[in-house]
Amino acid sequence: MEVSALQKKVDEWIKEFGVRYFDEMTNTAMLMEEVGEVARIMARRYGEQSEKESDKNKDLGEELADVLFVLVCLANQTGVDLEDAIRNNFEKKTKRDSTRHLENKKLL
Repeated sequence: MEVSALQKKVDEWIKEFGVRYFDEMTNTAMLMEEVGEVARIMARRYGEQSEKESDKNKDLGEELADVLFVLVCLANQTGVDLEDAIRNNFEKKTKRDSTRHLENKKLL
């Protein structure tokens, strides 16, 4: 799915089922909450913390999708075209980091 199609689909869903967007600050707090849920899975499943029995059924993909959904909500309500933003971000990173990572001895 194209990013622009995702933004449109989220907007349609919000208008049909969500009534309206939560305000930007509420969505920002919700984004932090969702990122925290991803962090919890990562720390326990892939990091050094032990995973609680109650966390073993958590689906990382579902939690990442929750992060993406709220992120798209924030982009929609603040007028950010994520396709343009990510394209510009790749250009910036490519220009800035074209040899940086290739020359990083820590990554070799």
